[in-house]
Amino acid sequence: MKQLSIGIVGLPNVGKSTLFNLLTKQHVVAANYPFATIDPNVGVVAVPDTRINKLSEMSHSAKLIPAVVEFYDIAGLVKGANKGEGLGNQFLSHIRDVRAIVQVVRCFPEGEIIHVEQGIDPLRDIDIINTELILKDLDTVDRKLQKLEGEAKSGDKNKIDDLATVRKVRQALDAGVMLHNFEAAVIQEPVIKELNLLTAKSQIYLLNGRESDVTAGLVDTIKKLKSDYLVCDLGGQPDLNMLIKKAYEVLGLISFFTTGEDETRSWTIDRGEKAPQAAGTIHTDFENKFIRAEVVNWEKLLEAGSWAAARQKGWLRLEGKDYVVQDGDVLEIRHG
Repeated sequence: MKQLSIGIVGLPNVGKSTLFNLLTKQHVVAANYPFATIDPNVGVVAVPDTRINKLSEMSHSAKLIPAVVEFYDIAGLVKGANKGEGLGNQFLSHIRDVRAIVQVVRCFPEGEIIHVEQGIDPLRDIDIINTELILKDLDTVDRKLQKLEGEAKSGDKNKIDDLATVRKVRQALDAGVMLHNFEAAVIQEPVIKELNLLTAKSQIYLLNGRESDVTAGLVDTIKKLKSDYLVCDLGGQPDLNMLIKKAYEVLGLISFFTTGEDETRSWTIDRGEKAPQAAGTIHTDFENKFIRAEVVNWEKLLEAGSWAAARQKGWLRLEGKDYVVQDGDVLEIRHG
């Protein structure tokens, strides 16, 4: 099953562990000093989706299994983290495999909570974190370059092409480019994808404060970085469901469902995936032995009241291998 995983990064004392606590309702240390988080805390959070509850009620399902998001809470990064300053650097490797990064940025004013850089300056903080991510990627890319330079001497055309691609990416990083803004064709090359570079991941900026704390200049900077943002006062009563929804939107993810007496379940796939790939998220054999899928929109199924009634009304469609699964589809897979 495709797991949505998100890494939470930021400077110390900006609200990362508070966000993690609120998301997961787990208790992790959220102390008022840098480096309280000395392990990458992982929390598993159910994706908020009322559709699954309604389908479960209709089917009288014994089990309800929502889609989940894994959140990785990384120790506070500081300037120089890539060189081993603070503790954040050793944890950057823990977010290599995440699909997206949420960067928590402190916008709320000075108070009892100390700021590691002395004084509130969101633009400075974003620059520090992004610089650390770029420097960490440069370190990864340089190690790959060293290896490829040796391999390319054999005259292997693939290795020579890979070397040129990696050099191109190195130049971009050297110029301070966040790679999710770089040429998509280059970033999708297998030699780059396998490096799991941090700056190639989609970023969502969570601006911790009130709307009045957020300046037009800050919003403009985030737009120039081609990223998305949320304003969220973590000290209040924030609606964090919007963060998960935003992640789905940014990453182009959708949900489809399976439902029956045994269980009703939500599955996460990339928008644009076809029925066999969707079937493969349920079980790899289903993709390989896919014959066809019975499909109905979740609302039409609820309106019918049961799978059998939907079939009688002619609302169930038989779809083949080229069918592109839509958000909210309920599927029943036929396989060999």
